[in-house]
Amino acid sequence: MTRCAAIARNLLLGLLLAVSTTAIAQTSDPTPLQFKDSAEETRFHHLTSELRCVMCQNQSLADSNAQIAHDLRREVLDLMREGKSDREVKQFLVERYGEFVLYKPEVTPGTWLLWFGPLVLVLIGGIVVWSILRRGKTGRGGSIGNDDNQEW
Repeated sequence: MTRCAAIARNLLLGLLLAVSTTAIAQTSDPTPLQFKDSAEETRFHHLTSELRCVMCQNQSLADSNAQIAHDLRREVLDLMREGKSDREVKQFLVERYGEFVLYKPEVTPGTWLLWFGPLVLVLIGGIVVWSILRRGKTGRGGSIGNDDNQEW
C-alpha cells in the first residue's frame, strides 16, 4: 500500500470514528417520560410549551431535541411531582437561567421596552406619516403645477 493510500485510509477511519462518536453523543434520551395520568401530561405539555429552550433559543422546551431540553423537561416533571405550581416551576427556571427562558415574560420595569416598544414605534410612525401627509396638502399650496422646464 502506498503512503498516500495509507494516509487516506487513516483519515477516512478517523472521520468515521468522529462522526459515529458525535452521533452516539446526540442520541435522544432512551427513557421517555412516564406520566401518572392525562391531567399531568396535559399540564406538562402546556408548561413546556411556555418555556424556551436555553440552547436552541427559538424553540420551546417541548419542541427542542437538545440534550439540555431533555434534562429540563425531566426537571419540570420532577418539580411538578414535588407539588410545585406552574408559577413556582417558572420562577425556579427564571432564577436559574434568567427571564430569557420565558416566552412571555412578566411586565416589569425591566421588560417595558419589550412589551410596549413595538406599540410606541407604530404610534411614532403613524404620527410621522400623518404629519407628512398634512404638510403635503397645506405646505406647498395644494397641487403641483406643470413646468415645462423641469426635467424628470
